[in-house]
Amino acid sequence: MSLRPELERLLAKFGQDTQRIEDSVLIGCSKQHEAWFALDLGLNSSSSLNASLQKAEMEIELKGSFTDLRKALFQLNTKDASLLTTAQALLRWHDAHQFCSRSGQPTKKNVAGSKRVCPSSKIIYYPQMAPVVITLVSDGTRCLLARQSSFPKGMYSALAGFCDIGESLEEAVRREVAEEVGLELERLKYSASQHWSFPNSSLMIACHASVKPGQTEIQVNLKELEAAGWFSHDEVATALRRNNPYTQQQNGTFWLPPKLAIAHQLIKEWVEKPSCSTLPA
Repeated sequence: MSLRPELERLLAKFGQDTQRIEDSVLIGCSKQHEAWFALDLGLNSSSSLNASLQKAEMEIELKGSFTDLRKALFQLNTKDASLLTTAQALLRWHDAHQFCSRSGQPTKKNVAGSKRVCPSSKIIYYPQMAPVVITLVSDGTRCLLARQSSFPKGMYSALAGFCDIGESLEEAVRREVAEEVGLELERLKYSASQHWSFPNSSLMIACHASVKPGQTEIQVNLKELEAAGWFSHDEVATALRRNNPYTQQQNGTFWLPPKLAIAHQLIKEWVEKPSCSTLPA
């Protein structure tokens, strides 16, 4: 059964152009082989007053409420979170690639939304992700956590940074750690990878690393970080057990990224097996 008529009815009721449906993108498929599409309702591009009114109308009609995607990640399961972050990243990419960089002419989306094509230059544009290394540094008994000023209040995470052109992952890890906290790594070990849509689409490549014996003094680069420090196994284990910080204030304590973030998994891995960061690459 097609849901398009119902979607057209809802869009019309909210004052939206039903032709907007053609801008939807394919983000997955159910076990029953039903295609899942995502659609940008364009509320962020509307005037503040109009957007507020439309959001209120939609919440009443759909019996739900809008929330920040970062906050939603504390409540969603892995499957739903993956669908939503894929949708956000893909829709944002299409919005930013409306025109060809060579001809300046409008590009056209294919039906699935997996690419855009310039009819004039014939150039095909595909969504891309930037490689980012995220590294949990340990001295054997402690791990190093840091926060940027853009982080939600109280949140600490592993060190992360974009790979530069011409760098290997290992070189990027060593450079980022040296630049941000002034430490020289002794060993590093790959852990896992994950797509992450904040602030833009990135491929997060997670690693464990250990510092050289006796070289644990941190020199925080305040242009990159707001704070950084060593945390004991017990401190981090306690932080992992804390509830959703968005719904419960944690006065005087720090908290960690949501379970769906690879930073959380990296930290959890270290807590459960601290020796994992001392293995040779």
